[in-house]
Amino acid sequence: MPETQADVLQKIAEATDTPVYVYDGDAFDERIERLQNALSGVDHLICYALKANDSLAMISIAAHGGLGADVVSAGELLKALRGGILPSDIVFSGVGKRRDEIAMAIEVGVQSLNVESMQELDIVAEEAHAQSTVARIGVRLNPDVSADTHEYIATGRGDAKFGVPADQAYELLLRAHRDPNLEPVALSFHVGSQIFDPAPIFEAAERAAGVWRDLRSAGVELKEFDVGGGLGVPYMGETEFDLASYVDRLGKLTSELGATLVLEPGRWLVAPVGTLLTRVLYTKDIADRRIAICDAGMTELLRPALYGAEHPFTFITDTTGRKTGRVDLVGPACESGDFLGKDREMTLPEPGDLIAVGYAGAYARVMASQYNARPLAPEVLAEAGGWRVIRDRPVVDSLLDGERA
Repeated sequence: MPETQADVLQKIAEATDTPVYVYDGDAFDERIERLQNALSGVDHLICYALKANDSLAMISIAAHGGLGADVVSAGELLKALRGGILPSDIVFSGVGKRRDEIAMAIEVGVQSLNVESMQELDIVAEEAHAQSTVARIGVRLNPDVSADTHEYIATGRGDAKFGVPADQAYELLLRAHRDPNLEPVALSFHVGSQIFDPAPIFEAAERAAGVWRDLRSAGVELKEFDVGGGLGVPYMGETEFDLASYVDRLGKLTSELGATLVLEPGRWLVAPVGTLLTRVLYTKDIADRRIAICDAGMTELLRPALYGAEHPFTFITDTTGRKTGRVDLVGPACESGDFLGKDREMTLPEPGDLIAVGYAGAYARVMASQYNARPLAPEVLAEAGGWRVIRDRPVVDSLLDGERA
């Protein structure tokens, strides 16, 4: 009898202990291929957003799938390069780039440095001049568009810290056009994350297209129309994002503009392919619910505490014949906000149960911490031929590395 997914997860947990992140490499390949196929008739570049999951193994899969990268730090840039992504396929975004990060991006020759202020543009120009080279730059537009998502991940509103208004975007790109050390190549925007209704993206795209046309009239010919990422994934069974209509609408617009469509998906590609395995340590019944204390919590998956986000739970342990009830699945950290899920109607957990937390491929390992001096969880890549550890579990002594009394 062939092994089931539960069998594989059980073996991984036994071999590595818990908590542990497990990624399905074949499923990641399939999602990359699905997106590439949807864009087959469009001049495009998909830049995998490393902020979602910057595991070197996952970056390598993205590179083999023909993806570029969207990075926001020197560390992410180094990882993208080490993972096999070409500098010419890397977009360097981010509202707070340090001078040394800008210098590094120019030196390696990224496709575009997307600037977000006149002050930043001045530094880019200075560094490009110092290197006697021409830096390719884009400008991030703040389209002043609201999206139906959590306020912490809404990035396109007029009061957000990201981007600049349309008039400033125009001026920045015109200024770059006049500087011999700068080449304006891109106009970008991003309205937020976990979006299911693409209407705000389309509205922002039309506003960006207006800036694009104004620049063309002024003699500035751009190349890349960067619509960001933010495509929603159904953590709790929501309707799937309509990829076909999204691509159709944006593809027609970029074709009209004569632009390459640049997308920066992260969560959509990688969230569904990751699982966090955790084991129940203790349980106690209080008032109207059972509290199940697990060996994973906010240190391994911060999203529930940070955003009130919900993830699906699946028992790997056989729970046949058990009752159901209201459950708080909590972590071991000394915080009342440390939980994986609260007030969930589910099978009542027992000590020793192995539970899989789904959709943990994005914003889990990258937001993980060593709070309470807990070492980071290891990571495993599972593929058709088996599975392998792609990040070891650190020993406790490693927490002292680099420290001095």
